Amino acid sequence: MESLDHHLEEEVDDIRTRMRRSRAKPRLNVNLTSLIDVTFLLLIYFMVATSMSMGEEAYRMDLPDRSAAGAQGDPFSLDQEPLRIIVTSAGPGMDEYHLRIEGPYPQPATFEDLFVYLRKSQINDLNAGGVMLFAVDHPIVIQPERGTRWEHAFEAFNAGARAKYTNMTFGKVN
Repeated sequence: MESLDHHLEEEVDDIRTRMRRSRAKPRLNVNLTSLIDVTFLLLIYFMVATSMSMGEEAYRMDLPDRSAAGAQGDPFSLDQEPLRIIVTSAGPGMDEYHLRIEGPYPQPATFEDLFVYLRKSQINDLNAGGVMLFAVDHPIVIQPERGTRWEHAFEAFNAGARAKYTNMTFGKVN
């Protein structure tokens, strides 16, 4: 019987020892091998995905030239409003067109009238006694309406060129 008691005591001790071990806080073990693998994969990804060009560091800056700042005119002067000449084709013929000048100006009926008006309105020695409105470099925009024939728009341009204006352009088609 003593052997049985001894055997029971040993089993009870084993059970108590197991219970103590199970009550003990479990230790957390982190597997560092997978973390190192992920770190190296991220490092390789960013090295491949990043462009290492020197051009990203240079910024182009177009600044105005300040060396001749004192030689410029009035800093408060406004840009000149362009003289807009609207050309509209009224039919398929060369003489079927309408001219209109935006603003409070006399309206020309023909390209020759446009030339005469532009020449007489120009600031030059020939018009010393007349009304001079525009300098030779005053901006003039030839504005063709939608459907205007190219010949009509070009004749309006030629009228300004014959009047010796130097800053003429074609505007966007309305």
